[in-house]
Amino acid sequence: MSSSSRGVLIAFFSYAVFAFSDASVKLLHGSIPAYQIAFTGALFGLFALPFIKGPGDSWLDTVRSSNRGLWMLRFFCGATGAITSIIAFTKLSMAEAFCLLFLLPSFVTILSVIFLKEDVRWQRWAAVIIGFIGVLVVLRPGFRELSAGHLAAATGGLVAAISIIVMRKLGSAEKRLSLYGASLLGTLIVSGLLMISDIKVPSLTEWAYLASYGLLAAVASVALMTAARLAPANLVAPPQYSQMLWAIAFGYLIFDDKIDLAMGLGIVLIIFSGLLTLARERRRGTPLPTAVASSDPQAAVATVPEQSTES
Repeated sequence: MSSSSRGVLIAFFSYAVFAFSDASVKLLHGSIPAYQIAFTGALFGLFALPFIKGPGDSWLDTVRSSNRGLWMLRFFCGATGAITSIIAFTKLSMAEAFCLLFLLPSFVTILSVIFLKEDVRWQRWAAVIIGFIGVLVVLRPGFRELSAGHLAAATGGLVAAISIIVMRKLGSAEKRLSLYGASLLGTLIVSGLLMISDIKVPSLTEWAYLASYGLLAAVASVALMTAARLAPANLVAPPQYSQMLWAIAFGYLIFDDKIDLAMGLGIVLIIFSGLLTLARERRRGTPLPTAVASSDPQAAVATVPEQSTES
């Protein structure tokens, strides 16, 4: 088996583990505040640091940056993304939460035009339009009530896209450890401060779900980083849509969620939109990292090319 094939298989594994991590959040059923879940998950995220650290890196690179302003923007995006994604998985079905989070590629396309001045042609705009049509089909505004969970999921997708744009803007000037550190420290500090006034002592079962959320996200990030080393990122990215299959399976087997025909059609449109965007970026050679939909805000850092860690 070639290294690229192994990389793709490991990518499928990592996205499955991310889905199990997100399911652990939903299993808490909102019994633990979102800030506390995000803080606990970030604590477990520290276990991934030794695998992120390159041979020539210093631990101080976690807080060093070639552009402090952009580093701070990623700092706050990491915290916001973690908290809003957790709220989304708590209040929505997993499939519905992923539908909105999978708008990431569309948001990245729009923001790349505004902030990176990229030349986006009609094919990528068509993908964006298809993605938003898919969301409208899933949500059916006016025919069903929209909740804070929908707003949280859309916000999570948007701030994750901003974080991707920041990483593209920084490019090879920034080490992977710095990118990971910005998001991780942002989640730790911001959620830590927010949870001070509302801390709940978890039960043993809740501790198990919290540990599952944090540890599985750390394992998935390391696995995805390994996949990105073995295979080109344009092969590592498409398997992320397998998360939707896990979401549907969890919904039926654990959470008693149902997917009607309209939602199924919307899911197909959103996935088609994302794959079309990835295909266009592959042809154009658009700089990576790839957008990754997950409640773990550090996920996309794993797909940063290895040379991006050089100073």
